[in-house]
Amino acid sequence: QVQLVESGGGLVQAGGSLRLSCAASGRSFGSVAMGWFRQAPGKERELVATISWSGGTTYYSDSVKGRFTISRDNGKNTLYLQMNSLKPEDTAVYSCAASTNSIDLSATSVGSWGQGTQVTVSS
Repeated sequence: QVQLVESGGGLVQAGGSLRLSCAASGRSFGSVAMGWFRQAPGKERELVATISWSGGTTYYSDSVKGRFTISRDNGKNTLYLQMNSLKPEDTAVYSCAASTNSIDLSATSVGSWGQGTQVTVSS
């Protein structure tokens, strides 16, 4: 199983940028799909972005497409989420997750969760 620790959250003004990192321990990081979820207070958890084991296939929710970029460095066992043009509605706790397979990630295929990092976007 993969252990995950996020970092990089914080407070930023609308229009600004943040980069989240997710450090993974365990041999299987390089062989599983990864992704980022977020949950705002009073709202359901949302799948934001996913990336396959090789980085060759990515997915973005419509709400972040064109603004966020997911990437991974398998040599460093680290997952990233570059967030640009942030909006107040991006405010949420962001959690990284490891899939149980190598290609995709969904709420039903999560094998490991990080503890989450708060992102707050002020208007």
